[in-house]
Amino acid sequence: MDEIRDGFVRPGWSASARVRACVTTRLGGCSAPPFDSLNVSTAVGDDDADVARNRRRLHERLRLPGGPLWLEQEHGVRVAVVERVLEQADELSPAACRADAAVSFEAGRVCAVTTADCLPVLFCDRAASRVGAAHAGWRGLAGGVLEAAVARLGCPPAELLAWLGPAIGPHAFRVGDEVRERFLREDEGCALAFLPDNTGAWLADLYQLARRRLQRLGVREITGGYHCTYTDDKHFFSHRRDRRTGRMAALIWLARDGAT
Repeated sequence: MDEIRDGFVRPGWSASARVRACVTTRLGGCSAPPFDSLNVSTAVGDDDADVARNRRRLHERLRLPGGPLWLEQEHGVRVAVVERVLEQADELSPAACRADAAVSFEAGRVCAVTTADCLPVLFCDRAASRVGAAHAGWRGLAGGVLEAAVARLGCPPAELLAWLGPAIGPHAFRVGDEVRERFLREDEGCALAFLPDNTGAWLADLYQLARRRLQRLGVREITGGYHCTYTDDKHFFSHRRDRRTGRMAALIWLARDGAT
């Protein structure tokens, strides 16, 4: 079972101890409202100096082996290979790149995505030789960001573990007919992930939609899906709830030999 401990959500999965992974909460930073307090995004209107301090705190508290690759996310399906991007950047101040997923095959390279209702999905393989992170809102899910990430990880899907981090829950995520129809055109079984509400809209289950796609790819071990960003305002930012707000980070990396 996942747990929130020391200001982080930690996956309750069977990954190797060499795999380090967590999602930040909104607690423990220095940003002022409405970004209070551990906002890690520079794209939401927060003070850049506060974001920089928050990122440094994150680096120190998690003892990160290097600076995360902060993606310029656009609800697409591009996948960045972290070491290829960072090899020309300072590890503590890496350049960003346009993508909605990142993978790494080297120890000490940190994959990261930022969210505030969209679904973060973390990946690793059983041999602890590769890791990845994907930003999967409904557009990314429908577009195939999970499929793109799994393909770029380059191993049999049955060897992968996937963890679904905090996202807007199925009782809070209202969408229109066009969103439901987008998914049903590809997979009629997705109808089970949409329930009608009393406003003429649909309540969509991002977790169920993600699980279906991962299972169809052949990923067998899928965990997580326990935390709703919309209803838990103590721990999580939520764009749907607050509109102007911060972002959490979902991080994953392979520890270097001898790391504690």
